[in-house]
Amino acid sequence: MIDAEMRAAATRLLEACRREHLKLALAESCTGGLVAATLTEIPGSSQVVDRGYVTYSNQAKESALGVPAETLKRFGAVSAEVVRAMVEGTLAKSGADLAVAITGIAGPGGGSAEKPVGLVHFAAARRGGRVLAREIRFGDLGRTEVRRRSVLEALKLAGELIR
Repeated sequence: MIDAEMRAAATRLLEACRREHLKLALAESCTGGLVAATLTEIPGSSQVVDRGYVTYSNQAKESALGVPAETLKRFGAVSAEVVRAMVEGTLAKSGADLAVAITGIAGPGGGSAEKPVGLVHFAAARRGGRVLAREIRFGDLGRTEVRRRSVLEALKLAGELIR
């Protein structure tokens, strides 16, 4: 599952974090830990990766990251509001300088007209700094491809906060 493009993106992010002496934490839902797995595939990643949370259920998002139940109820797990709460909770609960969060619908089921398969929300935040958020509608490309592209986007978004 972890291909050469993913390894290269992970290597670039790890090198950028090392240069800036940044620790990284992750909160993943639809990728199920694949961003963390991609990063930790690279030797020396322990110098950068602080921790990762796989918060697949709403209850996990609440208990592990402090996402408010009301936010989940009002906007749904796949939303800009929830991914922002996830990334903020990740920074609050970790010792990291930089955090990335992902929530989406990888498919093949679970989509709706409003929130179709392939919809993924991303957020990256730097402690004491800005938050970047992005919504991408990859389309129904198949579960594996939606997850792969989500990993690449998450690594890219984190890198944008370092530059």
